[in-house]
Amino acid sequence: MSDASAVRKDSSGGKQPEKRTGPVTFYRQVVAELRKVVYPTREQLVTYFFVVLAFVLVMIALVSLLDLGLGKLAFEIFTGADDI
Repeated sequence: MSDASAVRKDSSGGKQPEKRTGPVTFYRQVVAELRKVVYPTREQLVTYFFVVLAFVLVMIALVSLLDLGLGKLAFEIFTGADDI
């Protein structure tokens, strides 16, 4: 990451470093940003939870099937089909 965003050009064309924000100002800015956040309702949260849970279960099934299939394929390639 570059520090180019923290450098400001002055009127003479030279570059001068930007002043750092103090801890109190930083805290006030954080609180101001958190006030802008729109939190989901309980109903939305439950809906999102079940959507994420269903997606994760589908992905678990997909990865498990791929693992099983590729494992059997590797076993078949390296040991022969009669050992399965």
